[in-house]
Amino acid sequence: QVQLVESGGGLVQAGGSLRLSCAASGNTFSILSVGWYRQAPDKQREWVTGISAGGDPVYTNSVKGRFTISRDNAKNTAYLQMDSLQPDDTAVYYCYAGPAGPRRFWGQGTQVTVSS
Repeated sequence: QVQLVESGGGLVQAGGSLRLSCAASGNTFSILSVGWYRQAPDKQREWVTGISAGGDPVYTNSVKGRFTISRDNAKNTAYLQMDSLQPDDTAVYYCYAGPAGPRRFWGQGTQVTVSS
């Protein structure tokens, strides 16, 4: 079992930056893919980014060039650096670890609010 604890959300003005962290328990973090989804009010949950166990990142088109995902396996932690934030990025961000399906683990979510 893996528990994920998120931190780093908050309120920022358009054009600003935030860094989210996703800290994992246990000793399997290094072999799991990790990433983030987000859910804006009245919208479906949207996949944002992921990084494989080998460190290869992928991004949804709307955040390419603005968001950077990374991982530190020694610290069992993944990071999402979000730059040039826009009001459309406002959402609850959820980190995940593991493959899609019932074996995926989820963080508790953290609110990101971008004011115009």
